[in-house]
Amino acid sequence: MEVTYPAGFRNRFLASVLDFIIIFLITGIISYFLYGVFYDGENSYPTDILGLFYTVLLPVLWSGYTLGRRMAGNRIVRIDGRKVGVGTMILRVLVAGVAYALTLGIGLIISAFMIGIREDKRSIHDFIAQTYVTTNPPTRD
Repeated sequence: MEVTYPAGFRNRFLASVLDFIIIFLITGIISYFLYGVFYDGENSYPTDILGLFYTVLLPVLWSGYTLGRRMAGNRIVRIDGRKVGVGTMILRVLVAGVAYALTLGIGLIISAFMIGIREDKRSIHDFIAQTYVTTNPPTRD
């Protein structure tokens, strides 16, 4: 296992903020056309599913990138060097999200410290999914 060019806290945080803005705007526009309001908390199921697909499937289809990650210059990769798959991303997003919720956010705070302190910049959800975030672009095969 060799972690190369790990992305630090600020870089990963920027990517998360950019992805949040992108998902919020896109799902808000879709919600506006479906329900007549920019965001409707009661009827958000279709737009929530779209956000989940964005978070899980886009990195699988685009070498570990989401739009926000691409703009911030980082991407998700597996420790073993293979491309991230749907199973890996489900572990990373859903299982880690449940773990953070069950710890009432304490796990998320610990993950932030892990990214800031650890040399490999891996957080709890990186360990769960056997991934890391790198600033190294994908190699051409």
